[in-house]
Amino acid sequence: MSLIGEERKDYILNQLNLEGKVKTNDLVDNLNVSSETIRRYLEELEEENKLKRVYGGAVKINLSRDEPSHLKREVLHADEKRKIGRAAATLVEDNDVIFIDDGTTTLHMIDYLLNKKNITVLTISIPALYLLIDYKNKELYSGDIYLLGGKVNSMHSRVTGTLAEKMVENFYADKAFLSVDGLMVEKGITGFDEEKGQLTRQFIKNAKQSIVLSDQSKFGLVQFYKIADLKEIDIIVSDAAAPKEWEDYLVKKDVTWIAAQ
Repeated sequence: MSLIGEERKDYILNQLNLEGKVKTNDLVDNLNVSSETIRRYLEELEEENKLKRVYGGAVKINLSRDEPSHLKREVLHADEKRKIGRAAATLVEDNDVIFIDDGTTTLHMIDYLLNKKNITVLTISIPALYLLIDYKNKELYSGDIYLLGGKVNSMHSRVTGTLAEKMVENFYADKAFLSVDGLMVEKGITGFDEEKGQLTRQFIKNAKQSIVLSDQSKFGLVQFYKIADLKEIDIIVSDAAAPKEWEDYLVKKDVTWIAAQ
């Protein structure tokens, strides 16, 4: 494979998005260069804060094993999240009942629901609740709003726990719009928090369609709690096209991928 240096580094980053890690020996074989050249590329990418070198290769950089607070998440990849939220909102039809998961990406959907008629929203997100209430008081949103009650997590501005799970069990929705912290073909969708992950799993169970909203920074990451396999998801909405190596799997499992514009 004859590629210039920057294209080779792009290949390395693409493999990290797919697998979450790369091995020096595999890169030597696939790129047909020396191990010294690969080590130099990995050093340069680490200096650019795009990966973390480990013995025998590198892993995708994951700055924290803990979930950032809601306020911190609001400023991360904000433009990408806005595009994803707008694209996801186009999937909502008049008279739909929808679950809106906690997350700053799903929150961006709400601004684009105002022209929909008779929408019922069920959510665990307190910022989503406030936004919907504000729009309803301004007569910009006319549908029903349900906050799925339980233990309040103040750092992440959401409701979780067994009470919330039991409440979710009592509702069925047309569509569930889900937020995730990691996305890989083999590992599925994953999250930082087990309690929140269990609620997301219940959304999937009780919805006719499950729709994941994820920017490309989540590709190749695996977090603490496995929420579901990708085959359990109907649609993925992202700011980027699906990695080419995922396409056959997505087609085989009938998962639709939407790249937001």
